Amino acid sequence: MTLIEFAEAIRKVVGKGGRVRSVRPLPRTIQSSGGPDITRARTLLGWEPKVSLEEGLVPTVAYFRHELGL
Repeated sequence: MTLIEFAEAIRKVVGKGGRVRSVRPLPRTIQSSGGPDITRARTLLGWEPKVSLEEGLVPTVAYFRHELGL
């Protein structure tokens, strides 16, 4: 997942209009990474995500809306 895709996922959950755009080129290391690699966490800790990004964003956005009084 790219940073733009991540921002789009947040925008979708928040429900605001507009579009996500990059105002300047991303560093090469970020452009080519394709997202986080959890191989080490899986190997060393036996960790796996239990919810999808979208499932996790819903309560996260709700929390910040509540905390910020939005």
